[in-house]
Amino acid sequence: MLVIIAIGTLIVPLDTSVNIAFPAITAHFGLGRTGIQWVVICYVLTYGSLMLGIGRLGDIFGYLRVFRLGLGWSILAFILCATAENYAWLLAARVMQGIGAALVIGCGAALATIHFTEDLRPRILGFYAFGFAAGGGLGPLIGGVLVEHFGWSAVYWYRAPLAAFALALSVFLRAPPRAAGRESFDLTGAVLITGMMCCLLLGINRAPDIAADNPLSLALAFGFLVLGWWYGRHAGRIARPVIALKYFRDADFLFACIATAVVNFACFAVLLFLPYLLLHGAGLAAGWGGLVLAIGHLAAMAASPFAGFLLARISAARLALIGSVMTALGLWLVGTIGAGGGALFLLVAALALQGVGLGLFQVSVTDLLLERMPREDRGVAGSLAQVSRTLGVVTAASLLSTVFAALEVAGVARGLAGMEAFRAAFGSIFSFGAALVVALILAGVFVNRRGYR
Repeated sequence: MLVIIAIGTLIVPLDTSVNIAFPAITAHFGLGRTGIQWVVICYVLTYGSLMLGIGRLGDIFGYLRVFRLGLGWSILAFILCATAENYAWLLAARVMQGIGAALVIGCGAALATIHFTEDLRPRILGFYAFGFAAGGGLGPLIGGVLVEHFGWSAVYWYRAPLAAFALALSVFLRAPPRAAGRESFDLTGAVLITGMMCCLLLGINRAPDIAADNPLSLALAFGFLVLGWWYGRHAGRIARPVIALKYFRDADFLFACIATAVVNFACFAVLLFLPYLLLHGAGLAAGWGGLVLAIGHLAAMAASPFAGFLLARISAARLALIGSVMTALGLWLVGTIGAGGGALFLLVAALALQGVGLGLFQVSVTDLLLERMPREDRGVAGSLAQVSRTLGVVTAASLLSTVFAALEVAGVARGLAGMEAFRAAFGSIFSFGAALVVALILAGVFVNRRGYR
């Protein structure tokens, strides 16, 4: 059963195959490097906005039903992405792909854990994270080979039959038991949360426009606050809102959400900038570049089952701390080695360290969130972990791209050549990411010392 769920879930983390295709996509559509951010944002903005509502749909109507719908929808979305004749078409198809991703992973963790007792939850989550990290690791490797031999569209084509295969296998899955009385779906709350997330994620993306006196980002921030206030009033008046605000009064719960966003913000720099360093700076072919880019995800894959084993012996907060320390050190080493043009095997070792740390962190934080919500709300709990990651990814795709471009320009102004300026910006971005994770670690230790014992 878990294997079938893992196969279906693979179509989402395998989207890392698109990252190694970034140079080919920008060349095909005649884009600058900053233009590629919309390929990321259209996708993650969509599934990030919808996931909490979809998690609640799974809680009410059944996780398996929503999971199957996501697989079927994704088949169509992959075909539309692969056949895009212009950039606008590709972005629209990425929005459709985001809807499919939200349907699949919005209920994935809940579907994987609902059949098992609570004492087995950490190990099941470790297996689920193992499959997720496997997809993230295989994505660049598969994508690199496909781009090299078949072009950028192949990174979408190959996932359509995989989704169809998982959909066919899903007939062997049994639907988890649900309560006899079906509760009503909080449609108003779902719409308000979707609007909130759209305003928040798109506002983050447009934040650099503030310096240019563009009022859009401020309008989006205002929209987020108004919708947030509206949802707060709405959630307080009904028995079963999409997500009850009481959970955010738990310091551990709230900090876990913030920490997930921060760590994924810092780590997304690997997928955003390393492909250009490997293909243009190191001169690797796309296939070899994809292999190097996959190292961190493969390391996270190896660490995930081990994290489930460790959670039976130490607290989730302490394991998250250990993972954060490893992640920060790995990011700093990646930036230092990449900026200095160090040996490739040293870069691989640094990526492996960062990946192991991220694997330990992701499993422990997801376990913490699931532990603090009742079993009937597991769809929302699993979705919340994914939404927190999405916030980090969207923020990184938006802000880091802008900051990186500014650092490159500054390097050229100092007399650095093209790749020298790129390497200098690369080192600065990764040092900043590592420092951000260190600040998070210090804040976590200060806020909740008891959890790290």
